[in-house]
Amino acid sequence: MKDLHVFAGEWELAADLPGAEHVRGHVLFEAMGNVLVQRTRMPVPEAPDSCCVVVAQADGNYTQHYFDSRGVARLYAMTFDGRMWTLERAKPDFSPLSFHQRYAGCFSEDRRTIDGEWQVSDDGREWNRDFRLTYTRAGTGA
Repeated sequence: MKDLHVFAGEWELAADLPGAEHVRGHVLFEAMGNVLVQRTRMPVPEAPDSCCVVVAQADGNYTQHYFDSRGVARLYAMTFDGRMWTLERAKPDFSPLSFHQRYAGCFSEDRRTIDGEWQVSDDGREWNRDFRLTYTRAGTGA
């Protein structure tokens, strides 16, 4: 989990959602023992508040457990190589798989920004942009 220390702290989140462009929210990443907890607060119904718990897997990758204010619960396969952060949901978990999802976000050189986007697919082969997310570190932490 030490590889994920670069996430720790407070971030401002800019979301470019269909029908709710330029939404701003707040994200807190904090290490809690052997897990990383992500809490996200968004001010619009198109972007639910959420809580994610990241746990390490034996293969060096991670699983992100996602829960939101709509009652949605999902599991995402997660990777992080020190710069690129990926999440993908390609199989049913707590809910049926009515569509595939993936996220790719890249840390800036100074570790103060994560620029990325979510994509969706009906079949897991042809992907379309869903929405952009830009995380900007709040304060002076790094």
